[in-house]
Amino acid sequence: MTRTLSISLVTLGDPLTMTGGYLYHRRMAELAPAYDARLTFASFPSLAFPLPALYARRVLRTVRAARPDVVLVDSIAAAFLAPARMPPDVPVAGILHQPPGGIDHGRARALAQAPLDRWTYRRAARLLVASEPLGAELARQGFGDRIVVVPPGRDVPEPSPGPAADLRAGAGAALLCVANWLPRKGVLDLLDAVAALPDGAARLHLAGDEDADPAYAARIRRRLDQPDLAGRVVRHGRLPKEEVARLYRDADVFVLPSLREPYGTVYGEAMAVGLPVVGWRAGNLPHLARDGREGLVVEPGDVPALTAALGRLCADPALRARLGAAARRRAEEFPTWEDSAALFFGTLRELTPGSPAGVEP
Repeated sequence: MTRTLSISLVTLGDPLTMTGGYLYHRRMAELAPAYDARLTFASFPSLAFPLPALYARRVLRTVRAARPDVVLVDSIAAAFLAPARMPPDVPVAGILHQPPGGIDHGRARALAQAPLDRWTYRRAARLLVASEPLGAELARQGFGDRIVVVPPGRDVPEPSPGPAADLRAGAGAALLCVANWLPRKGVLDLLDAVAALPDGAARLHLAGDEDADPAYAARIRRRLDQPDLAGRVVRHGRLPKEEVARLYRDADVFVLPSLREPYGTVYGEAMAVGLPVVGWRAGNLPHLARDGREGLVVEPGDVPALTAALGRLCADPALRARLGAAARRRAEEFPTWEDSAALFFGTLRELTPGSPAGVEP
């Protein structure tokens, strides 16, 4: 009989935070029992960089108390473990949703954080990364021999009960953007693009954490107050995953002009439910959706091109249907959460002496 695999995941802040990385970890924790595993969290306090490092000893005491078989280090916490003495008798692995230095910081912090991240990764036997491009970036930095790509699943939860919502409200099409309000997500560019559409062409629905970056959020709110967006945008804020699934179900087009997504879970989810996707030719989107086949992909920063792409889809239901059907077919090639969990737990189990390579649920 296979022994239960105990994993202690070291992260930063509240594991219930609504971002792609945290959601990934929670899905793995939910699926762990099916793979004879248990995943628990040990968190650094969410403080200004580099202050969380002061709590490394406390976090590692929490880890040792859990008596894990494997310590798994989240990329957003890796820098804070760099000066710490890791448990010598427990294998260490990393779970990476961003490259060394991070993706949502200024240049000065990224330069300071990157060598600390790499120091921690050099102590890891495996680095589980969320996408092929991120794996390639890590390989260029000398970590190629320990990288395993474990992307998020493309399947979404069942929508909360209730009839389909009229997200168009008289417009030609309902556009959906699921994103926290961070500069790299391109929400301001999206608002400018929607404002340039003909009257009645679209209604944009925004779902996500509006307080992720207060300064950027203030700019978005000022932009939303401008008369050229009157009646064009609906704000939903943070929603449970079942409510987000309802928006996917009832929308016509998914749009996220993000400059950098290590994977872009929301693109895969939208495609899996049959939505054409629109965004910049940046990050991982070009690896998920091809321009003119599963969506419309335009050059980063070209807001008029983004407006034109959205305008085409709003005005042409047949084009939306064709691209949406192709997106659904393409998404069938992406892993489910169960597929990803099998690779995730199988890889970590390989690090424990005397254990089989993995188990099936």
